[in-house]
Amino acid sequence: MQKYLTLLLILLIVSCKENPEKLKTGNYRATLKVNDTLNLPFNFEVTAPKSIKIFNAEEVILVNEITYANDSVIIQMPVFDAFLKVKIEGDMLKGFYVKEDLDRVVDFEAEFGNSERFATSERVSKYTVEGNWETLFSPNSVEDKYIAKGIFKQDGNKVTGTFRTTTGDYRYLEGVINADKLSLSTFDGAHAFLFTATVADSIMEGMFYSGAHWKEPFIAKRNDTFELPDANDLTYLKEGYDALEFSFPDASGAMVSLADEQFKDKVVVVQIMGSWCPNCLDESKFYSEYYKNNQDKDIAFVALAFEYAKTEEKAFNSIKRLQNDVGIEYPVLLAQYGTSNKTKAQQKLPMLNHVLSYPTSIFIDKKGAVRKIHTGFNGPATGEKYIEFKTEFESFVNELLAED
Repeated sequence: MQKYLTLLLILLIVSCKENPEKLKTGNYRATLKVNDTLNLPFNFEVTAPKSIKIFNAEEVILVNEITYANDSVIIQMPVFDAFLKVKIEGDMLKGFYVKEDLDRVVDFEAEFGNSERFATSERVSKYTVEGNWETLFSPNSVEDKYIAKGIFKQDGNKVTGTFRTTTGDYRYLEGVINADKLSLSTFDGAHAFLFTATVADSIMEGMFYSGAHWKEPFIAKRNDTFELPDANDLTYLKEGYDALEFSFPDASGAMVSLADEQFKDKVVVVQIMGSWCPNCLDESKFYSEYYKNNQDKDIAFVALAFEYAKTEEKAFNSIKRLQNDVGIEYPVLLAQYGTSNKTKAQQKLPMLNHVLSYPTSIFIDKKGAVRKIHTGFNGPATGEKYIEFKTEFESFVNELLAED
């Protein structure tokens, strides 16, 4: 790790071009180095010297914070604290993907004029993965194993979809199946996921890679009737507690709690989240839009941010970045910084049986009673499940609003 950070420092100071070369407009195939033999691919398009679009299946991520420093290009990811630092070498971009607060640096390359995410063989796969898959990650670990539901669509060799878990989804996955080999990837600026698997009839076995720092095996079997546990039953108030209480600071340093006038006699949605969390970003976009469209109603939102930024100042900077990019108008409080550990998060909210997921939403009625706790978030990548969530959310909130 130290050698990467040293190299980055050298890249920052050694060059002194007055008119640095600009990114070529057009399509690129990018790769992040997972290990010595495996790369994680994704696609993007440079639409202007300071504008990029990243593609994952139906998702398009707009990137417009691009700076040219000497012979290097710094591409700041939207919302998240990660960035790409690259040098232009002909039709190639070479450099690093960096997440400073987590001390992670991953080798990065991109080839101009190539829009093929994964290579496809001439052979048409005899297998189809379209449909639902009952999935178990880390199946041989008692402590780490967890269930998921794979949801995939297939068009020829091309595969899109996602894995839903009890804590959220793995975003928009895109890839191919060649013969019996399935490959899927996504890059959203904060997370880089790669799934590889061998498919045989109604079974698949594979490996999940999160960047270059984590991997775990998974197994899956086709099961069109499989469902995950109800997200409304996983998190609850412990015995002896009848309300949610907290007091956390906003960016001005003012302490905010549910006893404040702004929440009095209102339905309140408390969002446990982090600015670094893609599922939280999806949820924040939905909540922000709902809040803006329903400010005439007796409803309030407040977010409790659990940040891994190493200092309070950096944590609030990350929160502000999220608020500005999404247009969040409800308060976002700093509940914790220096770690996103869920056990430590639960210590800040001892009335909960656990903090299982970022995000988690707590619904409070006008009298201050906790009426429902929803764990995780089914984002747009989950398709019908996302639509179901929005419908359920609006219906339940309307019930609470109708109460005296």
